[in-house]
Amino acid sequence: MKLSPRLLPLLIAGALSGTAQADDASMFSLSGFATLGLVKTDNDNAHYVIAGQARGATKDASGEVDSKLGVQLGAKFNPMFSATLQLLSKQNGDGNFTPGIEWAFVKAQFMPSLAARVGRMGAPFFAVSDFRDVGFANTTLRPPQDVYGQVAVSHFDGADLTWQSGTSLGALTAQLFAGKSSDTFDRTDLDLKKLLGFNATLEMDNGLSLRIGHVVGKLTVKSASLNGLVTTLRTTPFASVGDQLDPNDRKASFSGLGLTWDQGDWVLNTEYTQRRTNTYVPDTDGWYVTAGRRFGSWTPYATVSQVRTVASNVNNTIQPLTAGLTQLKAVVDGTVASQHLAQKTLAVGARWDFARNFALKAQLERMRLNGDGNFAQIRPGFTNSTVNVLSVSVDTVF
Repeated sequence: MKLSPRLLPLLIAGALSGTAQADDASMFSLSGFATLGLVKTDNDNAHYVIAGQARGATKDASGEVDSKLGVQLGAKFNPMFSATLQLLSKQNGDGNFTPGIEWAFVKAQFMPSLAARVGRMGAPFFAVSDFRDVGFANTTLRPPQDVYGQVAVSHFDGADLTWQSGTSLGALTAQLFAGKSSDTFDRTDLDLKKLLGFNATLEMDNGLSLRIGHVVGKLTVKSASLNGLVTTLRTTPFASVGDQLDPNDRKASFSGLGLTWDQGDWVLNTEYTQRRTNTYVPDTDGWYVTAGRRFGSWTPYATVSQVRTVASNVNNTIQPLTAGLTQLKAVVDGTVASQHLAQKTLAVGARWDFARNFALKAQLERMRLNGDGNFAQIRPGFTNSTVNVLSVSVDTVF
């Protein structure tokens, strides 16, 4: 029997959620995934990274951007209760590959249509959140960073409730979740607390899937220098500027709409997202459209994407009446400018499934930046650049 290509990510996600088949005599299952990648750009004035990483690729090729290894252990105790543990090694925000616990949850399947989980789970902010790190499950070499780079958090600690039902239009899956999360973004720790969100996905028989999601929470960025700047501003007549910059326990939200069409040889993916905060982290809108065509084991594809800042959330009203205020105004302007995010990307690539459970991918991106974009270790002369990025990878699941 030929497997429908649009079911592949769902089956992989199921396997990596602890449902992979094991020896009939064992309650345990073991699965995993890996990517070996290489990235090179045509610019030495900044490092191309997946958002949050501390270092990446320049004209010197880097294997640290996309390479990763994940191993997952599942346990099925009885028809109702199961558990999943996933360890993942990839470059983190501290610049190392120390393995971390990505998933660690217990699941209760109360009935075929209703399930609950408690523990650490994938943060369901995007359409492919559950398998964003599983390169083999994605058509493109990596999810478009103009959209997925807006939120670097990949997991949360808490609970969720999932309900599934058949409708006249197709299969409907609804998820409610709550909890907290913490991560490191380019060597800076951040917390998301009081997370509360929902997702709903409608999968139709014609290969069309629609998704909507929204999450709110309280964001804290643990920056001693930023907190010092806020404290200083609050001793001046421009304390309101400090209040706008304050990175502690500030309201944040993220919303997304997605559409996937996977029918026969054609595949189409698109998402539109909005990030909103009440601090110096700017409000952004992002979108992408990916289209691909399968020719046997080959799938060429193209992606157009964009992210832009719609509000900086900081109105710098400091009047440069003294040398000290002039310097303070410049520091605030620099802080706000460093967070500005606006770039457009055109990517073309191809995937070759050259063996069972193995895929070779190559992707070329042309990125036009307004500001510094999603790059790290910025040097003078980089701002507003156009950068070409070449990436190759080998993905596998086992």
